Amino acid sequence: MEGDADQVTGVEIDSRRVTPGDLFVTVGGGEAYLDDARAHGASATLVPDDGFAALAAIGGSVRGKSAARVVAITGSVGKTSTKDILAALLRPHVRLVAAEAGFNNEIGLPLTLCRIEPDTEVVVTEMGMRGPGQIRVLAEIARPDVGVVTAIAPVHLELLGSLEQIVRAKAELLETLPPGGVAVVPAAAPELEPFVPAGVELRRVEPAAVEVRDGLAHVRFGGREVVFSFSARHQAANAATALTVCEVLGVPLPEGVVDVTFSRWRSQESELPGGGLLVNDAWNANPVAMQAALAYLRDRAGGRRTVAILGEMAELGGEAKRFHAEVDTDGIDLVVGVGELARGYQPDEWVADARAAARLAREVVRPGDVVLVKGSRSVGLEIVAEALSGVTAR
Repeated sequence: MEGDADQVTGVEIDSRRVTPGDLFVTVGGGEAYLDDARAHGASATLVPDDGFAALAAIGGSVRGKSAARVVAITGSVGKTSTKDILAALLRPHVRLVAAEAGFNNEIGLPLTLCRIEPDTEVVVTEMGMRGPGQIRVLAEIARPDVGVVTAIAPVHLELLGSLEQIVRAKAELLETLPPGGVAVVPAAAPELEPFVPAGVELRRVEPAAVEVRDGLAHVRFGGREVVFSFSARHQAANAATALTVCEVLGVPLPEGVVDVTFSRWRSQESELPGGGLLVNDAWNANPVAMQAALAYLRDRAGGRRTVAILGEMAELGGEAKRFHAEVDTDGIDLVVGVGELARGYQPDEWVADARAAARLAREVVRPGDVVLVKGSRSVGLEIVAEALSGVTAR
C-alpha cells in the first residue's frame, strides 16, 4: 500500500469517484488509473494480487468492527426494488447505509460495507449470484443479522439447471444466519423453510392487497394501510417484504406517503410528447418480471396507445424459447421484439439489436403513447429509452 492509511475515510475502485481521504483499490486493470486516483485526492492506493479478495477482507473487517444490524436481500426478482423501498422506510428513523443501485456482487457488497460509519445503525445490502456458492461467500463477508429472500423464479436456469437449484442457491443466505437472526421469506415459497437453521426466527411474507388511487399505491399491512409514491401494483409484494423487515428491526410503520426513489432503469417514468409516458425498465428481465411489467403498462395506459419494446430474456437455458412464447402480450397495441429469442413474443415488429430498436422506436412511437422498454441487461435497451427521451427535448 502506498500513502497514508491512517487518513483513509473511504474505499473506491473507480478513480473518477475518488474524493480526498479515499483508499483506491485496483481491481481488473485499475493500476492504469493510479495517477488519476491520486489526482482526485486518494489518501492511499492499494495494488493487491487479488483485488476481489482484498475488497472482501477490507469490507469484512469494517463490518466486524460495527455494531450495526445488517440486512441482506437476495431473490430471483425484486432485490433492488425491495432494497430501495426498505431504505425509504428506514431512513427517517435510523442512521442508514444502503447499497447503491445494484451493488450486489463481490465488488459492490464490500464497497457498501466500507461506507459504514461508527454511528451507523442499519446496513441494507443486496446479494446477487451467477452460480452456486456465490451468495454464501457474500454472506460470510457481510455476516447479516436479517436474511431476506424476495421470490423464487426461473432465473439463471442456464447456469443452475433447475428451479430446485435456484432455491438451493438462494437458501445459502439463510443457512449463514446466526442464532438469533431472522429469515424473511415469501409465504408462497415454503421450499425455502427447510434451509432456515435452528435458532433463527422465520418470518413469512403473505401476499399484500394493494389499491392504486391518485397515482399512489395503498398497501394493506399489519391491519392498516401504508401509502407509497409508486403506482406499480407488482411492487406491493416488495413493499410487504420491506415492511416486514421494518417490524423485525422495530421501526414504526410510516404515517404519511413513503417517497421511494427506485434505482436507475427500474420502472423509471418520464413524460413523452402529447401526454405520453415512458416506463424505462431496461435493467433486466425474466419471465415473472416481464409479465409484471406488461401488466403495469396496461394499468398505466388509461386508454392511451401502448407500445412494448421487449428485449430477449437471457440465461433461461434449454427452455428459453418456451418462456418467451409464454409471455402474454395481449392487449398491447404494438410489440417490438429485440434479439433472436424475442421472436417468441410474436411481435408486430422485430429487430436484431438495441441500436436498431432505438432507430425503430423513433419511427413507431406516436405522441401520447405509453411505452415500456424492458429486456435483459445483455440487450442494452437503455439506449432505446435514451432515444425516446430525446424526443421530449425536441
